[in-house]
Amino acid sequence: MENFFLGKPRPRPGDLIEIFRIGYEHWAIYVEDDCVVHLAPPSEDFEVGSITSVFSNRAIVKYSRLEDVLHGCSWKINNKLDGTYLPLPVDKIIQRTKHMINKIVQYSLIEGNCEHFVNDLRYGVPRSQQVEHALMEGAKAAGAVISAVVDSIKPKPVTA
Repeated sequence: MENFFLGKPRPRPGDLIEIFRIGYEHWAIYVEDDCVVHLAPPSEDFEVGSITSVFSNRAIVKYSRLEDVLHGCSWKINNKLDGTYLPLPVDKIIQRTKHMINKIVQYSLIEGNCEHFVNDLRYGVPRSQQVEHALMEGAKAAGAVISAVVDSIKPKPVTA
């Protein structure tokens, strides 16, 4: 057993792998033999799964060893949407996943990132809770700013 599995359950085909990078999470889908499929920048100039990938509007679907994708980062199996969506049958997930290998796909941090990609393969639903959370926090911050501005321009009651 590889040392990156120490103390962790071994992923099963179709499991989603969340990799904790500095400032964001990278996502992959486990296929077989300690290998995953994930989105990577299309250029060899970029490190696979690096933050620089967010600046590209395209990504390549890569089949890689999990250990190579981790780059020493921590990770976990995270099929967190199983309670919301019924996963597709494992053989269908794997078939759909393998069909995507080496394809160039449109990439968008907001509408089509690596988390959207793996959720679409597992559930048939392209969803990114990472983006949903960031947008919600942005909306809260905007609401607080608007509230502060409105409060600052309200006429103050005159006390005698």
